[in-house]
Amino acid sequence: MAKRSLLSPLKSVRYLFKKPKTLRYPFELKEPAQRYRGFHLNDWEKCTGCGNCADICPNEAINMVEISELEPKLGEKNERPQLDYGRCCFCGLCVDICPPGSLRLSRDYFHIHFDTDTFVFIPKDEKTDKEKFLPPGKYSVLKASLSHRKEDYEGFASDLRYTLFEPERVQMPEVPPEERKLSFIEQVIGYNKEEAKREAARCLECKLCEEACPAHMKISEYIQAIYEDKPEESLKKIFEDNPIPSICGRICMRYCEDACSLRLRGEALAIRWLKRYVADTIKDYETALELSPAESTGKKIAVIGAGPSGLAVAYFLVLSGHKILVFDDLPGGGGMLRIGPPLYRLPIESIDKDVNYIASLGVEFKFSTNVGQDLLFEDLLRDYDALYLGIGTTVSRSTKVKNFEKCLLALDFLKDNKIGEKRKVGKEVIVIGGGNVAMDVARETLRLQNMQYPDEKVSTKTVSLEDWDIMPATEEEIEEAKVEGIQFNPGWGPKEVNLDEKGHVKGLLCMKVKSVFDDQGKFAPTFYEKEEMLLEGDMIIEAIGQAPDFSFISEKLFDKLEFTEMRKVKVDENGMTSIPGVFAGGDIVNTNLDAVTAIADAKIASEGINRYFIKGIKNP
Repeated sequence: MAKRSLLSPLKSVRYLFKKPKTLRYPFELKEPAQRYRGFHLNDWEKCTGCGNCADICPNEAINMVEISELEPKLGEKNERPQLDYGRCCFCGLCVDICPPGSLRLSRDYFHIHFDTDTFVFIPKDEKTDKEKFLPPGKYSVLKASLSHRKEDYEGFASDLRYTLFEPERVQMPEVPPEERKLSFIEQVIGYNKEEAKREAARCLECKLCEEACPAHMKISEYIQAIYEDKPEESLKKIFEDNPIPSICGRICMRYCEDACSLRLRGEALAIRWLKRYVADTIKDYETALELSPAESTGKKIAVIGAGPSGLAVAYFLVLSGHKILVFDDLPGGGGMLRIGPPLYRLPIESIDKDVNYIASLGVEFKFSTNVGQDLLFEDLLRDYDALYLGIGTTVSRSTKVKNFEKCLLALDFLKDNKIGEKRKVGKEVIVIGGGNVAMDVARETLRLQNMQYPDEKVSTKTVSLEDWDIMPATEEEIEEAKVEGIQFNPGWGPKEVNLDEKGHVKGLLCMKVKSVFDDQGKFAPTFYEKEEMLLEGDMIIEAIGQAPDFSFISEKLFDKLEFTEMRKVKVDENGMTSIPGVFAGGDIVNTNLDAVTAIADAKIASEGINRYFIKGIKNP
């Protein structure tokens, strides 16, 4: 060992008058490293309360806490993450998994306090709250732990290049526009097994989608089964809430995808296509599901209408042990879906697959049977223990402009092309309307034109009161119509159908729209009457909406039906109308006008009918 000099201690004298290098936080700040990971920040405006941060935390340092002042809404819970810094190791996994990128780590890492409760708090963003936010009952302010310098917040943030989720979806194989518009071939090809598993792997299981789904399907569970290559198990989960997956896997309105947390910085999970994958993969529903009705209750229920609502209520009720008869004047099941969505969107065999399975459970279908003509509504009310109305909206509306009788109506046109003899169309067709039905009519017309005039110039135009920003058709339908060659004229309203000297259609005179709705939001279009446009055409199809047909109900009974301000049939919490024993759902009850909402109505009504039987109430 080296000998130390006796004078060595005197070397420290040189530091006697120098200022000591001590950290006197918070009075003096020490600059942290650029990527130092300190306290969490959370932008509440971006945060959806999905809980992925809590799920991934290896130390269970994050809990989701309900915030009373926040209102839950589509795709967002009223919860925010609460951090326990006694557990947190600042690994940053919570930041890397955050779908909206709202959570990040600041460079502020000092907090000194004798109360251990202050190490548990709910972080907020420095833009909206300059102080750390604590739950009620805790210290409200920890001023000593924040310097409020902007640079202290530039710490560890999410980067899409390194996130722990895949922001881009597995693209669905489709027939290209230039090919599909020449025939009625189904546009969407469908996922194969590997594609479906890769897409299912993107699911973060936050279940925001399940809250948004009107039928509250167990989406995360059936998608997990797809990922595990268990399609039979996935199908069972789907059928717990939705008995028409082959149909909904093609035409569902996808409220679930609109709420998917992945949509915020990437593409929503392809939930609809994954449902379709399962329905198409399982060839035999009966063998895979192994369902059987409960013991017979002796109750008989008549269902009027074999659309999504009628099919679903028949399914749920037959499993409860009731005798179910479904009446529909069409030659097969599906209701408006059988005649509305064109074959390239919803083939007949996809509808029949769902309908045939429901029939296999014991539901009896009476197709080509018109209630009101072939049998009376009053007789059904007398002979059955309960009735369910799922009649949909089956009557096309008309503009009633001058010479409107020269126009075709959308539903008649679509019905003939799908289950009848395809219509002869003109070379220049005008479609009035801006909704999804108008898009179906326009795209179907273009296909017929290409088939009937293969070597000639043809065109299909749409004209709608609504401009681009309020057009009711979905963005998906509009974009697909555009790429196929449909010409749009938004913001114009029809004034008169122009005729030639022989009384044939030669065009549509339109006026520029000033406004579509009044100050109260009610439909009340106004026009710049001096600003006109003439669209040339030899055929006009009106697709401006549909209405229900209640003509099968006698005037005496119809007067007993109560309606809402929106002219929808009024039902109670059990789905029962103002006529005891008569329940209703689907398009005559709700304003969504889609299959999955109709299924949700059917679930409510089926439970309501069971309760109704327990009470033993009799029809008047």
